[in-house]
Amino acid sequence: MEFTTSQVIEILGTIAFAISGSFSAIQRRLDPFGVLIIAFVTSIGGGTVRDLLLGDTPVKWMRDVNYCLLILVTSLLTIVLKRHRKRFTVTLFLFDSMGLGLFTILGIQKGIAFGLSPGICIALGTITGCFGGVIRDTLLNTIPLIFKKEIYATACILGGILYFTLLFFNLKADVAKVLVIGFIFALRVVVVRYKLSLPRFGY
Repeated sequence: MEFTTSQVIEILGTIAFAISGSFSAIQRRLDPFGVLIIAFVTSIGGGTVRDLLLGDTPVKWMRDVNYCLLILVTSLLTIVLKRHRKRFTVTLFLFDSMGLGLFTILGIQKGIAFGLSPGICIALGTITGCFGGVIRDTLLNTIPLIFKKEIYATACILGGILYFTLLFFNLKADVAKVLVIGFIFALRVVVVRYKLSLPRFGY
């Protein structure tokens, strides 16, 4: 069975966000069912919001149960292997950053498939990449990263701009996708490593 580049990206993104959600839930000492729920909403939250905005229903995970099974298996493996993973914060950050890049590209591609303008495609990419984490953090009673000064949604937007710039210069779409995923991941690592952030407003 052959997979397209978009299918591979979607599978990897689902796994990355399922692990991210699972580790977040484990950190908050949720039971296995709670871990599964958080992993599920982290993985499908952004894509569900995107598809509802586009009117593409039933949403993807309802049409293809394999994604639900993938989240289930990933969550269970994460629970089993949690004893061998001491640095939860680092692991959560890495998988969340990887999922952010992967799902941003998926959202952009969905917008292109619907014939939407580049700006709207970038917005859809940002929604796809960020909103699973927003739902996850809200359920875990923490302030979502997208609402903090940390560069999160901005990474998706910059990645989207880079993607359309690369296409403008006739770079192959599959190569552009890989470069943008790497860019978003690397940008997240750099800004966290050097504590870069957007200016904060207020008192």
